[in-house]
Amino acid sequence: MRDGIRWLRRLTLLGAGLLLVLLGAAAPATAHAALRESDPGDGTVLRTAPRHVTLTFTESVGLLTDSFRVYDPENHRLRTGTADHAPGRSDTARVPLPAKLATGTYTVAWRVVSADSHPVSGALTFSVGKRTATAASPVPDETENPATTALYNMARYLAYLAVALLLGIAAFVAYCRPPTAAPLRTPALAAAWTLLAATAALLLLRSPYEQGTSPADALSVSSLTHTATSRPGALLLARLALLLLGGAVVALLRARRRRLPRRFTLAATALFSTALAATWSAAEHASAGLQVPLAITSATLHLLAMAAWLGGLVALLRTLRRLESAAVPVLTRFSRMALASVTVLVLTGVYQSWRGLGSWQALTDTTYGRTLLAKLAAVTALLLVAACSRTWTNRLTGAARAARAETGRAAVPARTPEVATVPARGPEPAPASAAVPADAPEPATAGASLPPTPPPPAATFHLLRRSVLAEAAVGVLVLVLTTLLTSTLPGRAATEAAQTDTVTTGIPTASVTTVPFDTGAAGGTGKVQITLDPGRVGRNSVQAVVYGPDGGLAAVPELRVSFTLPAQRVGPLDTKVTDRGGYWVADSFALPIPGTWTLKVTVRISDLDQVTVTAPVRVTK
Repeated sequence: MRDGIRWLRRLTLLGAGLLLVLLGAAAPATAHAALRESDPGDGTVLRTAPRHVTLTFTESVGLLTDSFRVYDPENHRLRTGTADHAPGRSDTARVPLPAKLATGTYTVAWRVVSADSHPVSGALTFSVGKRTATAASPVPDETENPATTALYNMARYLAYLAVALLLGIAAFVAYCRPPTAAPLRTPALAAAWTLLAATAALLLLRSPYEQGTSPADALSVSSLTHTATSRPGALLLARLALLLLGGAVVALLRARRRRLPRRFTLAATALFSTALAATWSAAEHASAGLQVPLAITSATLHLLAMAAWLGGLVALLRTLRRLESAAVPVLTRFSRMALASVTVLVLTGVYQSWRGLGSWQALTDTTYGRTLLAKLAAVTALLLVAACSRTWTNRLTGAARAARAETGRAAVPARTPEVATVPARGPEPAPASAAVPADAPEPATAGASLPPTPPPPAATFHLLRRSVLAEAAVGVLVLVLTTLLTSTLPGRAATEAAQTDTVTTGIPTASVTTVPFDTGAAGGTGKVQITLDPGRVGRNSVQAVVYGPDGGLAAVPELRVSFTLPAQRVGPLDTKVTDRGGYWVADSFALPIPGTWTLKVTVRISDLDQVTVTAPVRVTK
């Protein structure tokens, strides 16, 4: 039996380790702030040059030293002013542009930090006077460093696992009062040191994670200074200080061999746990969006309840191995603590789900909603296993009460009948041996203690141990999914961003399609970039640029562009683009029906060499 439990425990630890590595090495987490609108709008053509580039996000954002990079049509970076926030708008960032901008298309690459501590990056283009070909990349040149992101994510998951174990053991010892805390000393120290190391790693990697640079930049003075002056960095420093202070207090008490009163221990544990949990809730989802004070309170209670339940399970599992005979009182107290934790988890979880989703449709249409559904399924499984554990606990408690009652009845002596005395002539007293038999039991003294509770039934106890082990294993999965939710764009923000993605400041965005081609002749490879503006039903302008095999602009003797809608048997409609010095344009081209059109491009590079390529293009209403 013990070999089976040991095997299950090792399998659980191995699975948790593999999940940690995989999640740390996975793709970069989706940040929580989304671009709501921009001015100028993405893909717009302006008559005059703008004075600023302004970006508005779904939540407040922090700025980096290099948040905006603006490139001209020749891919030369412009010297811009210092980026800042719009007056009174922490969700709006802007950067001043040079006084005079030449005609052509400009590319803006941006990177900011959302209020919940995750970096956000993207890019947009705008044109002054007319749209021209640009050699600038349409994506930011600095996004994520894979090594930095993997290390940072692994440290985050380790910190979550460690804080759940540390706070759970502390709550278990303070409330459930096991006869001895010696079996829990090793896991508590391991959790404390792991949390301390993970917090230090997060503090060092914070600036490279925000900037998207290499982990080698973690020890630079500028990185450390930037981290220390930012809100996420300040919260990490506060967490580090709390851990060091808590460790110093525990070491001092152990050195003096003093035990504090139970009420004081409970109050100190609650205060320390709440302060430590607040360093998470004040830096993530709850710190931005709706009802921030209530959300931070709810997130703190949610983390505390999760730690008390899941971390307490690990403590209970280790306690059950050593204290079978004294396990029933501990089980009874843990059952009450677990019930209170589940109640808090349900109430705070419902509120946080409503706050993050915003609508029922977001449950299935967003990554946040689908991850939340997976967490709900895991929590349901956890509750079912917990119900089994509670059933075995009730059986053990009932058996212990029955055994105690039986033992108490056996301990009460039978009443000895009084010996009748016959008056005699002489007052000779009867001998003591005649009044009380030699083998008669000694009378029980008043106030004698009852015998200790007999050990619980072995079969039920082993079933309970297995159930608690399964509960802890499912709890690790719940904890991993919870951490995933903290690194996923909330459904409310995702829906809002999707609704404004196609329209920026009231101006529809252009549809850009790049089609590669190969004529089969020497030097006959390249690509054609087709811009359909605005990409909707009605009048559109069509611009086409041909790039050669070296990536530079290529002049071709003929280019034809047409559209066909096979589903409605419409087309082909010839755009009749004309060459305007290497840049092919049709100023007015009508698309009558929305749908997925087939774009057909014919490129001729000589009298004998030409090729026709196609690509789908979505046209909206």
